[in-house]
This record gives sequence, structure tokens and C-alpha cells, in this order.
Amino acid sequence: MTNHKNGSNGNPSAMLLPGLDGKRVVVTAGASGIGFAIAKLLHEQGVRVAICDIDSAALDKASLDLGGCIAEKADVSDNSAVEAFFYKVQNEFGGLDALVNNAGIAGPTGNLEDLSPDDWRRCIDVCLTGQFLCARQAIPMIKASGGGAIVNMASAAAKHGYAYRTPYSAAKFGVVGLTQSLAKELGPDNIRVNAVLPGIIEGPRMEGVIRDRAEATGVNIDAMRNTYLKSISLRRMTSPKDVATTVAFLVSDLGFNLSGQSLGVDGNVETL
Repeated sequence: MTNHKNGSNGNPSAMLLPGLDGKRVVVTAGASGIGFAIAKLLHEQGVRVAICDIDSAALDKASLDLGGCIAEKADVSDNSAVEAFFYKVQNEFGGLDALVNNAGIAGPTGNLEDLSPDDWRRCIDVCLTGQFLCARQAIPMIKASGGGAIVNMASAAAKHGYAYRTPYSAAKFGVVGLTQSLAKELGPDNIRVNAVLPGIIEGPRMEGVIRDRAEATGVNIDAMRNTYLKSISLRRMTSPKDVATTVAFLVSDLGFNLSGQSLGVDGNVETL
């Protein structure tokens, strides 16, 4: 199982998970936040990583940090950009073993009747349709490799209704449905499909959500932050690394018989 020998990146402290060394994995929105934490951990495990993102500067930095991995600018809601990205992955990697559908946006915050149709569509396009567009490119490549894994990023908002964040919650419920359907569809092809449901992730994106919801509900920002923490059984936010270790587990041979599951990595969010 695990050991402490050096990985291909020379990190002697990395505990290597079985079945990851040499695998080819795409991580969408992999230049920062949760996506970069996933890509970095997989790279430390000897994985050949390809990332896409919309932030050119973050992509340049991530590419250096990840040893010159494939790093392409691509919006996952743009089918042409997605096709071009996976075409490059096929040409440079010669195939694919796993997809981590990580890309997503927070979406608008506010009463549903005050939200614009454009903001609604943008949230659904990135958080849900983007996963469809990436999966439809990745699946034939993973099938050709003899099987593998897909990990779709959902959210604790896929378990709870989320007042004032309706587009985001609706998209993430859709991700769980996509995951369970693909698990049935792709099981005979030896492709495992699971969803990871992060909770309240520490960092600037969550701080923005707290600020916007505080404004929408007319409460103090510190009070809103405390409200979020009180909704978590463990009374703490989740780190990107917490999510990354779960994704690595699912992609590795340790997740050999896990499919169709929605795994919460959230300290047990009780409500949103």
C-alpha cells in the first residue's frame, strides 16, 4: 500500500498511493485553490498532470510549480476551448486515465426574483454544463486506456437547499445526478465515477460569499462568518488540501471499488 519512498518529483515526504505513478490526469480549474491543491498532490504522487484555467498568470505559475505540466487557458463552458484542450492532452500524453471535473464558480447571491437570467445561465454553464463538456471528451480517452476514474466536484450545497445561492445549489444537485448516472453508464467500461462534496472552504472565495450573503441579509460580516461555522459539526472550515487527499484516494487503486458515491469533505455541514 503506502510507503515513504521518493516519488518521481523527488519529494521524500510524499506517501505514495498505489496506482497513481505514471497516470495521466486532467484537473480543470487547476491553477489555484482546490484545483491547484489537487494537481500538486497528484504531481507529488508521480502523476502526469494537465490543467486548464481561465487565469493566464495563475497558469504560468502553476506550470512552473508542477514541473512544466500541460497548462492551457480554457473556459470549461466553451465547447471549442474544451475540445482544443483535450486534443492537446491526447497529442502530448497519448491518452488519459482520469478526469477531475473541478471547475466551478460561486454564482450570484440574492433573492431569486432579483437574479438575472444571464447570471443564472453562467453559473449552470460553468458548474454543470462544463462537467458534461469535459466528460464527453475524456470518456473515450479513458475507455481507450482500459478504464480509470472521473471525480466530479459537487458541494455540500448538493445536499442542502441554499437560500440566496439557488443557481449554485441547483447546479451542484445536477452534478450529483450526473455522477450517479455516469457511474451506471460507465461501470461496464471499468470507469469509476464519484462526486466529492466540499463544504465551506477557507480562502478568498468563501470570504466573498460570506460578504455577499451578509449584505443580502443585512447582517454583520463577522456574525455571518460565525453563523457558517456554527452550521459545521466540527466547527471549522475545510482546507483545499483536505479535498485534494480525498480526490487522490478516489483516483488511486485504493478507490478501486468505489463508484456512484457522493463523498462529503466538509466537517459535516448540517445546514446552509
